[in-house]
Amino acid sequence: MNHQRRHAHLLLLLAAAIWGFAFVAQRVGMRHVGPLTFNGVRFALGAGALAPLLLVRRGWFAAWAAPPSGGGRVSPAAVLRGGLMAGVLLFGGSTLQQVGVVYTTAGKAGFITSLYVILVPLLGLCWGHRTGRWTWFGAVIAVAGLYLLSARGMVGIDLGDGLVLLGAFFWAGHVLLVGRLVKHLPALPLAVVQFTVCSAMSLIGAMVFETMKLQTIEAAGIPILYAGLLSVAVAYTLQALGQRHARPAPAAIILSFEAVFAAVGGWLILGEGMTPRGLAGATLMLAGVMLAQREDHASAGS
Repeated sequence: MNHQRRHAHLLLLLAAAIWGFAFVAQRVGMRHVGPLTFNGVRFALGAGALAPLLLVRRGWFAAWAAPPSGGGRVSPAAVLRGGLMAGVLLFGGSTLQQVGVVYTTAGKAGFITSLYVILVPLLGLCWGHRTGRWTWFGAVIAVAGLYLLSARGMVGIDLGDGLVLLGAFFWAGHVLLVGRLVKHLPALPLAVVQFTVCSAMSLIGAMVFETMKLQTIEAAGIPILYAGLLSVAVAYTLQALGQRHARPAPAAIILSFEAVFAAVGGWLILGEGMTPRGLAGATLMLAGVMLAQREDHASAGS
């Protein structure tokens, strides 16, 4: 492994750590504000932190703000359309996840969210993508792990876990859509637009369904700052910079370790624990995610 790729992997690992501990911030923040208020403010912070980078004319951020090489000039309308679609999916995933963490632990939410790594190739079947045996094998193991982690006997899945699981489908759709958009649209303007759309939808929903007070937002200030500036703005930037030099399969595996960091954060900060059955389920889910990525390794070696 060359130095450039090792550096990229470290950036991705740092992004995974930030995202993992963000589950803790989300749970703590919900003690003071509603889920829509929390998301509305944090995505506004993320968009506001990234927007000034559009003025940078040199270096990494300039390249991230420019159209893909050979893509030619991109119209603002195309960026707005793409950002709107991505923002709607982002709103769906973040809202379901944020509501779900009220009823489940940070660790369980992290492991269930990591299923999007498997859902991406499975949903890709709708676009004619081929999915091999390792993806299906990994999916079966992950589902078995989900049952051990979250199921209540044979009755059903816990409410919070179910909401987070439904959110994982939105995250998978978001990954697929953004993967298509960044082939012909600049990543940084796309990020700013989708964060702005998600923030606007969340704040409109908060004004309708929640009571927004400045005092409660201030009480949740530290979790919101972490989730907005670090989880949204910094981690997204680290992911984009890291994936410039990392292969897709290792990148997906490294990013899926946000589940481990979520469990560690929940244990260290919130005192959350897991039963032996839950630990076994979480281990199976992580194993399933990694097995599903063997498909990309096999494809890369052929």
